[in-house]
Amino acid sequence: MSERENTHNTLHKALEINLDNCKYGTIVEIGAGQEVARNFFRAGGAAGTVAKTMSAYDMQVSDDIYGEEETKRYVSRNRLVKMLDKEYTAVTELLTPSRPKNTTFFSYAATVTAKSYLQKRECHGWVGIRLQLYREAAPSDIILHVRMLDNDGGAQQEALGVLGVNLIHSAFNFFTKPKKIIEALTDALEPGRLEIDMIHFSGPYFEEIENRLMNLHLVHSNLTHAIMFGPKGEVKIPSELLYKKNVLVIRGSFTPLTKVHLDMTTCAQKHFSQIDSIDGDKTLVLAELTMASLTVGDNIDDADFLARVDMLNTQGYTVMISNYLRYFRLRAYFRRYTKLQIGMILGISNLELIFDEEYYEGLEGGILEAFAKLFPDNTRLYIYPTKKADQKELVTVQNFQPAEHIKYLYKHLLENGYLVGLENVDESLLDINLAEVLLGIKKGSDEWETSVPEAITEMIVNKKLLGYKTLG
Repeated sequence: MSERENTHNTLHKALEINLDNCKYGTIVEIGAGQEVARNFFRAGGAAGTVAKTMSAYDMQVSDDIYGEEETKRYVSRNRLVKMLDKEYTAVTELLTPSRPKNTTFFSYAATVTAKSYLQKRECHGWVGIRLQLYREAAPSDIILHVRMLDNDGGAQQEALGVLGVNLIHSAFNFFTKPKKIIEALTDALEPGRLEIDMIHFSGPYFEEIENRLMNLHLVHSNLTHAIMFGPKGEVKIPSELLYKKNVLVIRGSFTPLTKVHLDMTTCAQKHFSQIDSIDGDKTLVLAELTMASLTVGDNIDDADFLARVDMLNTQGYTVMISNYLRYFRLRAYFRRYTKLQIGMILGISNLELIFDEEYYEGLEGGILEAFAKLFPDNTRLYIYPTKKADQKELVTVQNFQPAEHIKYLYKHLLENGYLVGLENVDESLLDINLAEVLLGIKKGSDEWETSVPEAITEMIVNKKLLGYKTLG
């Protein structure tokens, strides 16, 4: 779609809203011009939709309108909610008596930090809409966190202007299909201009929405590379969780999480904490699932996804969902937000994959390029041993045998501390086989239960997760 066609698409949506006499509200934008309001005015007929537009750039002016921020963070969810509260209350209290009874009111708000001569930090913002979805209804909210990826402020403002129109239009038109709202957010925007890494629905018509699934759809729709959930299942902003943190991550399918996974994490944490300057209070332990492990064809089993997140949460993990297959891309993602230590916990099977040159097919520099991007600074792989049926000795990082022609590359990484063998492992757990555990769950045997933490066993049995069946 050409730039002209994109503009036409956006203005057409704005005009459609403008010509609907039932929709009426306010547009308040702080930090990147007034591009959303501008699109409604450019489309024509905005007097039928826009009661007020405003920008309050001076902090004293903004505080006078919306109240002071104790944290002094003006680009925050808390600030956005204050804006929505103030503007929606003002427009409905003032105009409900005089507007037609079929009016559905709305307030759109955005607080962002866009690229400028003085602004060198991450360009991001909070965007939201509070609206009535039917006449005289209690209001519903859609709130999202956005990262602006264009290299200049003007382009970022333009992208936010399009996003705002898309949000207002889709919220009114697709409120019974929340996934369609998500898919429409970047209409008329080229890929790579905006990243949306959090969305939250609340209020009438949205009571039954599972916000974790909506955030998963952000990754599935390529609107972001990763989402995160806290240990209690709450949706988190990756940049806030990862900022200036040491990161220790274990990757897996977790179908289910077993005692082996817990031992891997425990052993890795002991090694990780021994690194100079590691502060335990500044260390984030993550369990990461890739989209590839969640999809069959192009479909996702929602119940299976939620079950895996819930199981990980019972053991205190923060959960990350990403579309990164290769480890060096995961490391690059973490490096957006932290310069501290990164540790990745692997089993021997994953180590075999990393040293398989076919794994890097399509990468111009092959395995050398991948390792150059994986190990440039403060990144280590923590390798958990395994027991193989045809070998008496455990396979460890010390006796692992890569292909003959790259054995010196392996030796270089091992001797320089990039590959760290985990010690003091619980060898009684090494007979646990994840595939056999899952098969036992599906067949209804109870032998698998000794391989899984008690809390997770109870969840699987009581909620019949992962295809659980009872004997007979």
